[in-house]
Amino acid sequence: MSLKQSIRNSSKWLVGSNLISQIIQFLFGIVLARLLVPADFGMIVTIQIFTGFVSLVASGGLGQALIRSKEAGERDFQVVFSVQLAVGIAIYAGFFLIAPWFAKWFGSPLYEDLLRISAISFLMRPFLNLHNVWLHREMQFKATSTISLAANLLSGVSSIAMAMAGFGVWSLVLSGLLGSILNCVLLMRITPMRTKFIFDRSIARRHSGFGIKITLNDFISYMRHQTSNFILTKLAGPTTVGLFNKGDSLAKLPFSTISGPIYQPVFRSMAAEQDNPDRIKYLYFRMVSLLLLYTMPIYVGMWWLAEPLIVTLYGTQWAGAAIPLEILSPLGFLYCIGHPCGAVLGATNRVGREVVVQTITWIIVGVGCYVGLQWGLAGVSFGIVLSQVYSTTHMYLLSNAVIKATPRELISALAPGIMLNSVLVGTIILIDAVLPAGFRSDSTVSYILVTAVLGGLVYAAVFLFFPMDALRDEANRWKRMLRIAV
Repeated sequence: MSLKQSIRNSSKWLVGSNLISQIIQFLFGIVLARLLVPADFGMIVTIQIFTGFVSLVASGGLGQALIRSKEAGERDFQVVFSVQLAVGIAIYAGFFLIAPWFAKWFGSPLYEDLLRISAISFLMRPFLNLHNVWLHREMQFKATSTISLAANLLSGVSSIAMAMAGFGVWSLVLSGLLGSILNCVLLMRITPMRTKFIFDRSIARRHSGFGIKITLNDFISYMRHQTSNFILTKLAGPTTVGLFNKGDSLAKLPFSTISGPIYQPVFRSMAAEQDNPDRIKYLYFRMVSLLLLYTMPIYVGMWWLAEPLIVTLYGTQWAGAAIPLEILSPLGFLYCIGHPCGAVLGATNRVGREVVVQTITWIIVGVGCYVGLQWGLAGVSFGIVLSQVYSTTHMYLLSNAVIKATPRELISALAPGIMLNSVLVGTIILIDAVLPAGFRSDSTVSYILVTAVLGGLVYAAVFLFFPMDALRDEANRWKRMLRIAV
């Protein structure tokens, strides 16, 4: 199988299953938002700020190191598992001990039990990582995608059932653990990896070199993303955190649904071609073009429909979440450029240079959100925008040192997506002008459907029948699938 076909097949399973999972989680999220209150979600976000930060230390980047390594045998996997389990046990013990202080600091005794139960995940992650990393290295994404879908379905159903039974915030914590248990059991049944406690200093040292760089980069990136939540938690309370996080997570939905899953097969393929900069350049620009094609119209739609979408889906108590959604959605354009840069730097062992970018971005986020908070959620959101503009610019400059692309090549990769989405923006503006006055506010659901359907049809028609050269092969592939004459 060719590299191109391998990436396409892997991406198909990852994106397809992730899309279904995101739709399921999205629908479950709508139900949960109506059963719970913003403060419940805000408390979970507060817990996740700290557990997510420590999880980076627990993994140590060793999973990514195994995926990237040209050679990795069973003993390598077992050594990594042993190291991660030892670290996981230590982390759980630490969280258990500090839980009372944590609850006192945030002014709610409920945080003590929430933190202790949530930290159980650190005892499960080494088992999940052992099997997941093996499947990723073998590019068996069909298996991981199917299992993840089943786990997400169980988690979603159980969370709704517990929320209806009056479990409140606990419905979010316990359902997540149930999903992780199912995920772990199913993975253990389909991989040849077996858990053995082995420690080999030479193997640990060999993988930890790259792993430390990954961990440091992920740590700073994570802190950058969570700084806004932390500032809001301490200065504005859990309700404000819940509103901001809802808008922010929706603004990143195309990223997590499409961009994130595509990253793994592209990263693995770039790593296999790490000594061939021309091939890496091709993969980079191809990823940029396709991300713009498939994700940017969703960003555009969320930007235009932010307020009616939030109120219709989640109710008036979530109306404030429309502010960050409207401001952050256009950042999708920058994600389409910056995310592939991370794959280039990671595959060519230049993660250390990315750390500098993430550190400066983190500082911009912290200052921007702290200063912007005086203007509410809008001010915090613009602080995020400023940081992302810097981050994408610097990341592209670093990756361009590898691929050595000209400005013309970048413009050629961006032009088809920009053209298509310009047509989409023009279409929805025209639709809004043609519809009766007051239709947007008086018939919100109908307005959303009309805008989404007509805008989507025009976008698809232009892509299929008037494609630019860079997307002609992709358009023809869709024509063959849809049985439209090429």
